[in-house]
Amino acid sequence: MLTKRQNFLETIRGGNPDRFVQNFEAFTFIRDNPVTANNPRPKIGETVVNGWGVTITYRENTPGPFPVHDDAHKVIKDITRWREVVKHPRLDYPQEEWDKYKPMVEAIDRNETFVTQMVAPGVFEMLHYLMGMEDCMVAFYEEPEAVKELIDYITEYELEYARLVCENFHPDALFHHDDWGSQDSTFLSPDMFAEFIMPAYKKIYGFYKSHGVELIVHHSDSYAATLVPYMIEMGIDVFQGCTTQNNVPELIRKYGGKISFMGNINNSVVDVPNWTRELVAREVERACTECGKLYFIPGLVAGGPGSVYPGVYEAVNEEIRKMSAKMF
Repeated sequence: MLTKRQNFLETIRGGNPDRFVQNFEAFTFIRDNPVTANNPRPKIGETVVNGWGVTITYRENTPGPFPVHDDAHKVIKDITRWREVVKHPRLDYPQEEWDKYKPMVEAIDRNETFVTQMVAPGVFEMLHYLMGMEDCMVAFYEEPEAVKELIDYITEYELEYARLVCENFHPDALFHHDDWGSQDSTFLSPDMFAEFIMPAYKKIYGFYKSHGVELIVHHSDSYAATLVPYMIEMGIDVFQGCTTQNNVPELIRKYGGKISFMGNINNSVVDVPNWTRELVAREVERACTECGKLYFIPGLVAGGPGSVYPGVYEAVNEEIRKMSAKMF
């Protein structure tokens, strides 16, 4: 029997997996380090100010935290003056602070799972975290040069953070968040995405790949089918979070072998207050049968293990095991 890591690689490489990958089972996430310890992320019911100065709240019965963007809490109110108000979290921690977290990483069995660095929010998300979605969208059109300058600043921060992570933890995989669309469309046109966002990620993902990271998994639980060619160009191995609106079977037929797809079970359908085992079983069976065994990992589209409503994530995994027994 293949290990979880081996089975994942066989799946995305078009080899001989012996079962479906179950959601995030192949990843052991590492997030804790001196930077994240001083850049707080709220727990459910909490509101915090993170290392960028962004106020973030995590309401109950929601998939995750989100920034507060009334006028009193926006970090950037004038994109042309962003340099006056934006300062990234500090990175100049002494080595002994990094060393405290190494035993946690060293305890992971790298043959069984990928040691996986999680990074969130991503470059585009950081833009609207700082100024709000409406102001962000307008800025792309009215002040494109200022937006590009801010993207460069965020990218340089990510690259320095990547250097520290790779030197200290030597991760096997990167799991990087950045939602690039709604359920129906991308936030930016493909041309604008290529102009503004892709150069940043070619640098970031290229850096990780050149420093020993084997696998780049990008999370965007949204419509992003029109961006898949750019994902391939920027070095993404797995598009995680691909909702059913992307027509995942068609993406596999078109791009399988160049990139793989993880998801196709929408949280909005099964991760609901009145969920049932029958509903979960139906959605898992549909996802597995229409997508097949290769270049596809069935799972919820949210950006990490777990579910909003207790039991859903575990039920999805159990139904995936049942489909493995039927199809392998």
